Amino acid sequence: MKRVCVVTGSRAEYGLLRWVMQGLQDSAVCELQTVVTGMHLSPEFGSTWQALVADGFTIDWKVEMLLGSDSAVAVTKSVGLGTSGFADAYDRLAPDLVVVLGDRFEILAAASAALIAGIPIAHLHGGEVTEGAYDDAIRHAVTKMACLHFTAAEPYRNRVIQMGENPDRVWCVGGFGLDGVMKCDRMSRADLEESLGIKLGDGSLMVTFHPETASAADPRAQMAELLAALEDRREKLIFTMPNADNEGRALFVMIEEFVARHPDRACAHVSLGQRRYLSALAEVDAVVGNSSSGLIEAPAFEKGTVNIGARQDGRLRARSVVDCEADRNDIAAAIDRVLDPAFRAEVKGQSNPYGDGGASERTVAVIESWCPTDRPKRFYDLPMDALGQEAEHSGS
Repeated sequence: MKRVCVVTGSRAEYGLLRWVMQGLQDSAVCELQTVVTGMHLSPEFGSTWQALVADGFTIDWKVEMLLGSDSAVAVTKSVGLGTSGFADAYDRLAPDLVVVLGDRFEILAAASAALIAGIPIAHLHGGEVTEGAYDDAIRHAVTKMACLHFTAAEPYRNRVIQMGENPDRVWCVGGFGLDGVMKCDRMSRADLEESLGIKLGDGSLMVTFHPETASAADPRAQMAELLAALEDRREKLIFTMPNADNEGRALFVMIEEFVARHPDRACAHVSLGQRRYLSALAEVDAVVGNSSSGLIEAPAFEKGTVNIGARQDGRLRARSVVDCEADRNDIAAAIDRVLDPAFRAEVKGQSNPYGDGGASERTVAVIESWCPTDRPKRFYDLPMDALGQEAEHSGS
């Protein structure tokens, strides 16, 4: 039995890992180990580790790392605490493979400790670009630490190979969030409304906005523009709170104050959980903010997405995604566009650049066949003709 340790640090990331974990738990050749960290363990962010237990998973280790501040200094210290905690976890669990997803600072700590411990890493959702967050650099750093790669689209697979990873160890499997869309048993509208504490009415929006951690933009000023754009609209609003990014807590307060002013048409939740979140996506008329979910999962529901600012710059987009600046007038115009009946008709039946599901099964199948004694990782140089084509394409 191969001991496969899956690390998860946030509600959103767990939603993507959920069916990979289930596949590993059901596998005849893999033993699933689960390590939770980051926001999962924070009451402030909903103690979402409980969702894993409710889904039938055993938590083998908890790595406490979040501090009570989201300043750059506090986040840096959190990475240090996490690295130390993961060293203990891996020493006790002795996994044959560590599975991580994405680009957050918790994952940087988990991958760094595994690298130094000599434990192979499988990385999910590598090769992507998000120019508006320092997560972009973390994602690429984890790619260089990992030996198995599972990407969400073919251009991302090509980028991982461009970074020196052997094509034989890079698989394009599709977006993991789409497995939840396909598999999740969604709530009825009545049950959803009771759970949310709000009636959705004739029009509703899902709103999620995270700080841009790699730009000079002030997250509070951006949030003020977003809330101003929403102030006098008629749609019901479901806010999901920001991640534990730099200055994220300040946005919590602004959202709570907005909801207090509009209790009849707005609600806010630290964590909806995957079932409630996907159920809400199925019922709302559009998504507003800068979450990756607006680019990956929302198009699968044929819902429009208003993508604000630079956080997701560089990611593939379906036709249903409308980009705008963090300006109240631009945001309002973009919302009007995605709610327009002609636009909604246009995106019906659109193709999703992240595929149509099945990423988890494909990933588990590769892990099941992977041999822990495979040859060590070496830098893969692209053929000279490929390098020439790349240079010509970039204009150099």
